Amino acid sequence: MTTTRMSERDDNGDQISTANTMRERAGESRAKLWVVLGARRLFVTGGIVLLFFVAFVIAGTFLYPPLRSEIAKSDTIETMFSTMLGANITATTLVVTITQLVISQENGPLGDQRGRMSDAMDFRNFVGEMLGHTTPSDPSKFLSEIIDTTEERANELRNSVERDGNEELRGELDEFIDSLTGNADTVKEQLDGATFGTFDVLFAALNFNYSWKIFHVERMRDEYRDDLTDDQYRLFERLKTSLSMFGPAREHIKTLYFQWALIDLSQMILYAAIPALFVAGSMLAFVGSGTFTGTTFGFSDILLVVGAAFSVTLVPFMLLVSYILRIATVAKRTLAIGPLILRDSQR
Repeated sequence: MTTTRMSERDDNGDQISTANTMRERAGESRAKLWVVLGARRLFVTGGIVLLFFVAFVIAGTFLYPPLRSEIAKSDTIETMFSTMLGANITATTLVVTITQLVISQENGPLGDQRGRMSDAMDFRNFVGEMLGHTTPSDPSKFLSEIIDTTEERANELRNSVERDGNEELRGELDEFIDSLTGNADTVKEQLDGATFGTFDVLFAALNFNYSWKIFHVERMRDEYRDDLTDDQYRLFERLKTSLSMFGPAREHIKTLYFQWALIDLSQMILYAAIPALFVAGSMLAFVGSGTFTGTTFGFSDILLVVGAAFSVTLVPFMLLVSYILRIATVAKRTLAIGPLILRDSQR
């Protein structure tokens, strides 16, 4: 029996304290995750637009010099900005459609609304019983309290096993709980003061590797079942329950954030579409082949003006790119709820 368990320990135990935070689990650079997830979306949008403008000017000056003379032609300017004029109008219409889809999820007959409320209150009451006090209404505090309870239950389990438990189980459990408490402290620190509406709450929640922890709780409970007292088995179940409550809580907050972000995106695109349409119309009405004929710092004025105007007309699309980049990344990293490990870096 001991030999078999030690072999299983070799297969599984070396992964008990696996990387917890999202950056460590992803195996990607801090800079990439900051751009994709952490940075403000307006900052990312501005950075993309600026890079596009610089690339446009450099390409027209050094990589393809004939572009300067092509742009100076009225036909080229007319083609470019009439296309962008139509594209921005189409994008604005699409945004209105997206907003209607998001808002439609909140609408419904009275029975559906009562069902939503009932389900939400049932979950809230269950969590309140688990916490032993009234469930917080603030999302960051709500998640933090669940993590606190998980830590308390983990320490109760460790104390029970240390008093009367299998020595091998004590070693695995110590390693597991040290990893859990370290991860919990990091996430609670990130949640402290985080405000919903920003990405901070969801970003902190993504750093709590609850699914891997549920798997190890189940594995240790089943592997050492014959060595556990009824009280220790109950403590394993209590720990599993508190970890399991974090999953739907995080998914609910993630859903609310997605709706919030999509509404923000719709507003931003509508705001950006007005100056984009104005710039596109102005280029069509006022800029021609003989409007800008000089140079500035060695760069053709017409190339700079067209590049800047074209970049401004792309702002609504770049906003869409920056927001969807974050939403799609979060959605991909949270496809599974519960102890299902989809990423190779975590196996």
